[in-house]
Amino acid sequence: MANESSVEKNKRQLVMKQLILVYLFLVCGLFSFAQTSFVNLENYRTEWLILRENDRSLVGIRSFTSNAVKYYLTVDPTTLQTRVVGDRSVSVRYKDANQVNKSLKGSVYERCFSFVRKTENNLQDAGLNFSLPKEAGINLTIDLCPSHKPLDKAIFEDLLLAFRGVDGTLPLAVSVSGKWMLNHGADLEWLKSLAGKGIKITWINHTYDHVFNNHPLSSNFLLSKNTDLRFEVLENEKLMLKNGLMPSVFFRCPGLVSDRRIIEHLISYGLLAVGSDAWLAKGQQAKNGSIVLIHGNGNEELGVHDFIKLLQAESEAIKTKHWTLYSLSEGLDQNEH
Repeated sequence: MANESSVEKNKRQLVMKQLILVYLFLVCGLFSFAQTSFVNLENYRTEWLILRENDRSLVGIRSFTSNAVKYYLTVDPTTLQTRVVGDRSVSVRYKDANQVNKSLKGSVYERCFSFVRKTENNLQDAGLNFSLPKEAGINLTIDLCPSHKPLDKAIFEDLLLAFRGVDGTLPLAVSVSGKWMLNHGADLEWLKSLAGKGIKITWINHTYDHVFNNHPLSSNFLLSKNTDLRFEVLENEKLMLKNGLMPSVFFRCPGLVSDRRIIEHLISYGLLAVGSDAWLAKGQQAKNGSIVLIHGNGNEELGVHDFIKLLQAESEAIKTKHWTLYSLSEGLDQNEH
């Protein structure tokens, strides 16, 4: 009997180990899905749908297939958070544009389009370009335009040092261009690894080519002759997804240059242009709630230097939690601009 009891005990332990392994496999599977790099991405296209996931609604702005499975890139109309969901986990509620727009009436997402349209005739700095939260702190945006120079890691390292022991999560936004990603694979992986150190990055589409010439602003950047805006937007999103980045609902125009046509096209893609009221390298001062712009591609030493000086100036306020970083979506639900 003692031997039988021992055998049964060993069997139970084996079963428990197997259950634990299954559980870990499932958890790791879910985690890896959240980090998925859609290398075999195909049939990428714009959509404008209301999807139902359990008891909540999501806005579908893109669809694509990967390994014969259909996916949607979605936006939560209240939080503005984006996620990729499989078509089996959602149902299509509305696909008619009028019905979708009616469903979004009064949402944070819909109000943000109104904010953007108020500045759509600006040649420069159209979009969300005003202070967001009222509390002390900034919305940090770091642009990665094409460059042969390495990533300016000091920005991120100094941030972690300044907030060490103060905040567990540091939100910031990185505007990434396709040509930068293609030439800085190791730097991109380093940026992705910062999630393990508490830095939460909102990835902003900064176009695929980031066209630049020596012409006046009215015929430069996205306003350059023969620029294909659809290509610049969608090809960069595809490249982001292939590299395991989650495209956000935000878009940064190169040079902050655009016109009404471009802003309206971005809106039709479900995207919100993000400007800046504090481009540090241009001498603009950061205020509470400012959307701060610096370049982390090695081409803007002055802006990086000014940002590090700002961190040093606010060091005591950071330690006492009276100055912090915000994500771009914070404050938009209360803002009445």
